[in-house]
Amino acid sequence: MKKSSSLEGVLQRHLLYCIAVLCFALIPLQGFGQAAGEQTADSLVKMGFENVRWKETPEELIYTVENNIYKVQALGIRKVVEMIQSMGLPSEKPCKLIVTHYNVPQVSLTYRPALGDTTAISTEDWKVSYDIDESWEKVKKEKKRNSSLFKVNILVYPQLSYKNLVITQIYQALFDLSPAIEVSLWPGSKITGQIKIPIYNDGYGILEDKIHPGHLTLSQRFRLPYNIYGKVTMGYFNADRWGVDLSFFHPFKDERFSVDARIGYVGVGYWNGFHLHYDDRMKTTWSIGGNFYWPRYNTQFSLKGEKYLLGEKGIKFEMIRHFRYASIGFYAMKAEHANSNGGFRFQIALPFHKMKRKGYWPRINFSNNMGTIYNAGNEQRYYKEFKAEASDNIMEKNSFNPYFIKSELLNF
Repeated sequence: MKKSSSLEGVLQRHLLYCIAVLCFALIPLQGFGQAAGEQTADSLVKMGFENVRWKETPEELIYTVENNIYKVQALGIRKVVEMIQSMGLPSEKPCKLIVTHYNVPQVSLTYRPALGDTTAISTEDWKVSYDIDESWEKVKKEKKRNSSLFKVNILVYPQLSYKNLVITQIYQALFDLSPAIEVSLWPGSKITGQIKIPIYNDGYGILEDKIHPGHLTLSQRFRLPYNIYGKVTMGYFNADRWGVDLSFFHPFKDERFSVDARIGYVGVGYWNGFHLHYDDRMKTTWSIGGNFYWPRYNTQFSLKGEKYLLGEKGIKFEMIRHFRYASIGFYAMKAEHANSNGGFRFQIALPFHKMKRKGYWPRINFSNNMGTIYNAGNEQRYYKEFKAEASDNIMEKNSFNPYFIKSELLNF
């Protein structure tokens, strides 16, 4: 009995010893994962990225980030991916990066380690998609670092208009510098207050000689199930219109194809200095259509049915090619009561392309980009539209396109 008892005691001691060794072996591994996640998040915050979160689950490692540093979103996202890679990636489970805009998730980037792959990790190895799956639900309640809320941006929008209506003069032109204050007070929101300061006015009337407000808007962005993106904007727009505008965007499973729709309920209003003259008779405008994106050349083709400000209905075709710092395209349109019309448009990113801020101090810079539309048919009455926000344009609309982001990761 003594031998049996002694043997049992030895076995118990060896078992306890093995358990202790195993526990001490696991503690550093767990601590390393926690430390790596914290260090990566800290590094992203030091770089100036906002709304940074992270969480490790048994299934994946998740980061969220918002780029308010680089004017070109694809370039900023590439910098984030390079930082995450440099800090280390899990070898046995995926790493997912969710990119937000005004605290609303836009796209996800996923790296899945390949078993037995010994090659160096490249930015090309990340899959980009509108799908965020259940990962957002896992991470959205984690503490945000470097929140974007209540931070003020003062952006100067250069605005150029021109027309060719006088036989003895090639062009009449209007050039404004229009600073705008933009701030987000809650997730998805943006408040814009803009002032138009005329620099040169030849042929656009005495009202454009006076300093007067531009866009005065409150917008709310949101994301619905099944990858439906939406934005509602109310206030004073451009094109002498005020009211409310609602837009939706939905990519299909094959993300080269998408549909978008927009409906506005607007009235006429114009500024004489800081005195607003408005008409409360409202009209409905709308637009609905489909898009195809050609990833090889970063070119989008769109065909839409639209109702314009005078009530005429028509169709519009657009072809736009997107580069890193510019978007250039052509359009053609035909509406009832109007001749066919067309032309080209372009948008270019303005310096300075990187905009790091210090704390909550207001940040001053040029707007992200500047563009213009050339009306080749010289149509003056029909086909009139409005922009709901000062920042709305073809370049901004494409900034979170997964194929455009992927082209930056491929270093095209």
